[in-house]
Amino acid sequence: MLDSLKSLLQDQVRDLYSAESQMVKAIPKLAKAATNKTLRAALLAHLEQTKGHVERLVQVAELLDTKPGGKKCQATQGLVAEAAEVLEEEGEDSVIDAALIAAAVRVEHYEIAGYGSAVAMAGQLGEQRVLKLLQKTLDEEFEAEEKLSGLLMGEVLPAAGGADLVPVVKVKTKGRVVARR
Repeated sequence: MLDSLKSLLQDQVRDLYSAESQMVKAIPKLAKAATNKTLRAALLAHLEQTKGHVERLVQVAELLDTKPGGKKCQATQGLVAEAAEVLEEEGEDSVIDAALIAAAVRVEHYEIAGYGSAVAMAGQLGEQRVLKLLQKTLDEEFEAEEKLSGLLMGEVLPAAGGADLVPVVKVKTKGRVVARR
């Protein structure tokens, strides 16, 4: 029942817990499929971070007098299913790596939206300890997205598109626009 802002925040924490738990299972499969060594290392590093996110969400749930489990994040389930489709594809290694990054960035964007909303709710409720824990994870999700996007633009896309292709993309992250060439 969503009868208060606190119950909504508790629900959001359960959703995030489900999302992060699903990613703990999915990331190793993505890392195994990656041929780019930097991508594989980035995914494995984010796996360790994601395990920390799960632990942090357990702490948040305790602070909010709720249990972290009991909800299935349908959005992450769909995103994981899309990523699994990439694992079934055959093709040029760098193109598959680009597809893996695209799938991972989609997840990061979803998590950023979820944590951003939860941070705002915790702030509104005056739950400072909860806010700090959620904000730490939100910052890490932004960093992961930036690292993956940088890897995509700096290594993977040039390898996938050849030397003639010079992609220009504007990415708005943390309120600033970053143009990459």
